[in-house]
Amino acid sequence: MCDEHMIESVFEPPGVHRARPCKPAEARRAVERAVAERCRATHTPCDTDALSDALLVASELTTNAILHGGGVTDFQVDVDGPGVRVSVSDGSDALPVTMPRTDPHGRLRHGGHGWPIVCRLARDVRVSDLPAGGKCITAVVPLS
Repeated sequence: MCDEHMIESVFEPPGVHRARPCKPAEARRAVERAVAERCRATHTPCDTDALSDALLVASELTTNAILHGGGVTDFQVDVDGPGVRVSVSDGSDALPVTMPRTDPHGRLRHGGHGWPIVCRLARDVRVSDLPAGGKCITAVVPLS
């Protein structure tokens, strides 16, 4: 199933493919690998609490793209300076919204917590329209 989710990036040599996450767990693993590589390269310890925040943000953005955006169309993770940047694209033009905790009848809603979590944990969140339609959400989570 994930073979259909391979993409070719214009930033990589022709023929080089990277996998888009099909599941939130795959996004978390990509973030964990990127942060671990950075910590090894810079000989610095990884802040496990900060890493947990970055993993949760990656998971929530990926889940939202799958549930509300028709699936992940692109995924990137970069460790830049003191933070990790996670970008998740999907095919929907709809902007993320924060839902009220209760429905019109006063009953507690299930779900609807992902976007507020992303906004609380990330120091910078941007939503960009994509030229061919859809959007890219980029969140930068501090690593210290």
